[in-house]
Amino acid sequence: MGTKLTAGAPAPIFEARTDGGEDVNLTDFRGQKVILYFYPKDDTPGCTTQSCGFRDIHPEIVEKNAVVFGISPDGQESHEQFRAKFDLPFTLLVDEDHTIAEAYGVWGERTMYGRTFMGINRSHFVIDEEGDLLEVEYGVAPADSPSGALAAIS
Repeated sequence: MGTKLTAGAPAPIFEARTDGGEDVNLTDFRGQKVILYFYPKDDTPGCTTQSCGFRDIHPEIVEKNAVVFGISPDGQESHEQFRAKFDLPFTLLVDEDHTIAEAYGVWGERTMYGRTFMGINRSHFVIDEEGDLLEVEYGVAPADSPSGALAAIS
């Protein structure tokens, strides 16, 4: 796993391609709270649970002047299909080379079914209006991530 971040530190700045093909920069969202959640793979059970959890509380997030971004190593086309299939009202960011994941300390060795591989450690980060980390959660349960992030912006 990369270097883990801590609350109070500046959030690593990044630019990424969206599921819709645009480029966004984290600094574009200064003045708003930002929730970044990292998930391993589009359209898998845990990732769907986490993403749909954020979908279901999205109106409450918007009410609190916050935006949500889901990030995984999947490509733009995969993100477009995943977002459409589950009617996700927020943007998914492409991180195929896992640079953003590495900057946030969520890319590392994982083990599943006795097999070891490199991948995403499911996590979420809440960034305040000035660009500092308000909450840092590594290894979150898919069902708990949305409510935890919402509590952090409340």
